[in-house]
Amino acid sequence: QVQLVESGGGLVQPGGSLRLSCAASRSIFSIYALGWYRQAPGKQRELVAHITKYATTTYADSVKGRFTISRDNAKNTLYLQMNSLKPEDTAVYYCTDYAPNNWGQGTQVTVSS
Repeated sequence: QVQLVESGGGLVQPGGSLRLSCAASRSIFSIYALGWYRQAPGKQRELVAHITKYATTTYADSVKGRFTISRDNAKNTLYLQMNSLKPEDTAVYYCTDYAPNNWGQGTQVTVSS
């Protein structure tokens, strides 16, 4: 099972940007799909964005036009570029390769003035 480690979270003001990274412990070239999810306090974990090995992407309506998911197979890393951040984007962000119960430890994103 591939190990996933997220990084890049932090505190940012509304309108700011962050780039999250998810480093995998082995090659991600053959992994069909990778995704970013988030979980805010008191809420269920929800899909943020999803990318296949063919670079097909899917985004939650709430982040379309603001977030961009990408994968670098040579670096075994998944990214999430987040622009125009809003307070409602505050959550712990997780990456997954869709293997059963395979998640990273999460990285906290807080959007606040």
